[in-house]
Amino acid sequence: MSDTTATRATITPLTGEDADLLVAAARGAAEAAGVAVSVTVLDAGGHLLAFRRDDRAVLISGETSTRKAFTALQLDAPTADLVDAVQPGGPFHTLPTALDRPLLFIAGGLPVHRDGRLIGAIGVGGGAPDQDHGFAVAALDALV
Repeated sequence: MSDTTATRATITPLTGEDADLLVAAARGAAEAAGVAVSVTVLDAGGHLLAFRRDDRAVLISGETSTRKAFTALQLDAPTADLVDAVQPGGPFHTLPTALDRPLLFIAGGLPVHRDGRLIGAIGVGGGAPDQDHGFAVAALDALV
């Protein structure tokens, strides 16, 4: 067995306990800011580990948080980095809204890594895109 194989085998996957911590930390950061959010956590295979919808958040916040998590997982990139890509003329073209933002408010999804390896993703929806991104970052900070 090579050293690389041995290293990969020792990386702990994202657990249900990890997912619960991510949800609690994101919701705590949002509540401190006075914002109601929904939070989705996926494992590396795209399976749902945790989901919490706040009924005070906008109706589509749960769908939005899930979409952000899947996007972050599939592209292994923070969804905030994709905002320019989904603007008209970008590689992931979508229609603009009246707010001059992408139709998919994409900021707020982050991949989750452990020891440099992708193990899952978190998506937060319900606040402004920059707020959602900050709540997701706060969640990752709590996981470390």
